Amino acid sequence: MKREELLEQRDELELPDTAGLSRRDALKLMGISPVAASVLASTAPAASAEAVDVKGKILIVGGGSGAIMALARLHRAISDPDITIIAPNEIHLYQPGQIFMAAGLYTHEDIVKPNSDFIPDDVTWIKDEVASFDPDNNRVTTRGGEEVAYDYLVVATGIVCHYDAIKGLTEDDIGTHGISSVYLNNPEAGTAKGGEITWEWFNDLKAAAKNGKPKVIYTQPNTPIKCGGAPQKILYLSADYLKKEGLSADYAFTTSFPNLFFLKPIADALGEAQKRYDSITNYFSHHLESIDVEGKVATYIHAYDEEVYDEDFDTYETVSKSDRIEMPYDFIHIVPPMSPPDAVVNSPLAGGDGWLEVDKYTLQHPRFPNVFGIGDVCGIPMGKTGGSARHHGPVLQDNLLAVMQGKTPKEKFDGYTVCPLKTEYGEIIMAEFNYEGFAPTIPFLAPEKPRVMWWYFDVYMLKPMYWYLMLRGLM
Repeated sequence: MKREELLEQRDELELPDTAGLSRRDALKLMGISPVAASVLASTAPAASAEAVDVKGKILIVGGGSGAIMALARLHRAISDPDITIIAPNEIHLYQPGQIFMAAGLYTHEDIVKPNSDFIPDDVTWIKDEVASFDPDNNRVTTRGGEEVAYDYLVVATGIVCHYDAIKGLTEDDIGTHGISSVYLNNPEAGTAKGGEITWEWFNDLKAAAKNGKPKVIYTQPNTPIKCGGAPQKILYLSADYLKKEGLSADYAFTTSFPNLFFLKPIADALGEAQKRYDSITNYFSHHLESIDVEGKVATYIHAYDEEVYDEDFDTYETVSKSDRIEMPYDFIHIVPPMSPPDAVVNSPLAGGDGWLEVDKYTLQHPRFPNVFGIGDVCGIPMGKTGGSARHHGPVLQDNLLAVMQGKTPKEKFDGYTVCPLKTEYGEIIMAEFNYEGFAPTIPFLAPEKPRVMWWYFDVYMLKPMYWYLMLRGLM
């Protein structure tokens, strides 16, 4: 199927995307969908209508979804806000849209808007990024050498991709020699090359499948990543793209984890979804160590435990082992290791693992009480999705305001994370969970079942909700 045909099908149901929608108009727009109505009914509360009279200079570091959501909420919640944001990107990317770019359903123009649309005129915007944090003295230094002081700090830097952590690979290799990565983007430049490159990769794969059965690898690293389901989304969408043309390939899903998903009902459902496609083989506990770009060989470290008999004691003991395995391929989709930016990793704000150290409930730093985090950079067990950042927003707002008023933060983030797993064109498993387990928006629907309605919600409803409600702190 050509991209023009996919876009034509999409546009038959595409929602109006008119700038400046009021909350009421946006809610009316969402009201045409019972799914959206259910989602809105369960959303976190918007900022209080009565602004609080508190004083203090607030500095927000970052220009992605978490930073903009925090900015919108705090700007509305404080009667006379003194807010500075340090963000290098003049263009805002709707990052979930890159998956739909890869699938031929969105174009680059569908997922970008000027960041100025979301930064009020009375907010000081420093178009740079932070090079170092000095929380002992309540200041940061930008890449350009400017020192910026604050009374309260919100860290929302997001996380960065490390393609060069895979030996033999550079970022420039993406888009060559059968290599793709939907994650490839440049937030500072406002480009999302990964979506376009992966759409071309879909079509190169289809062309190859017409002449045989190509070997295709899909990787998942051993680090936290933004949108943990994305590696499998690309697997199922590309496999379905071929299937619609009567084609197939030898698919290998390689993951550093021991299962398809940490919640067994979702893992089982994904296993069933894989049966729709020929020749999917899962390689668990396989970490991509290196790649021979021109030779098209991926080398993995396979870690596993083995029961070994001890003759002296007549017992068995568990021994950890690892093997190095080479896997030839024709095409490979790579999800690189990810981490916070170096400025966070190398700062006093980082925990022992390099992630921003915050309480998993209050999002407050344990050693610097005037510092809070939001979004992917937070070193908490869950929450590296845009949906999580939306739930971080009201917690951060209320707890930061409490600290500004000399009170103890009491609001708690419950760990809410959402992962819309696209199992084919037209169906999604909407995996919603928190620290306790499943947390479905619509409790009476089995969360592990693929549903058409979640597909329509994700393709047609979520983007306007993101632009006109989430980024404006209205949900």
